[in-house]
Amino acid sequence: MPESTESTESRDAAEAADQEPRRYPSTIGGACYIAVLLVVGAGLVVAAASDWRVGLRIVSGGLAVAGVLRLVLPERDAGMLAVRHRLLDVAILVAVAAVLVLLAGTIPEQS
Repeated sequence: MPESTESTESRDAAEAADQEPRRYPSTIGGACYIAVLLVVGAGLVVAAASDWRVGLRIVSGGLAVAGVLRLVLPERDAGMLAVRHRLLDVAILVAVAAVLVLLAGTIPEQS
């Protein structure tokens, strides 16, 4: 017995809705993004107010956490952490974090 046109259309619409990306922001992704911004902001405040090396390490820690979050969160929950392809985002965040730690550790003190 052939399917009716209405049931086929409703099934197609349901499948399209399952494949369509979420149109509203994810609470998980937004919370992670805000947490990363707060950590980086705290690092910048520490760098400006006292020891710049400690501030850079805090900033790099925040960026490294952002990279890990981008790696483990699903695409639809990554929020504003998802800018490019997943591996490219992770590589950029981790590379910048590593360079900041390297700079903080290798620049000599200026007496």
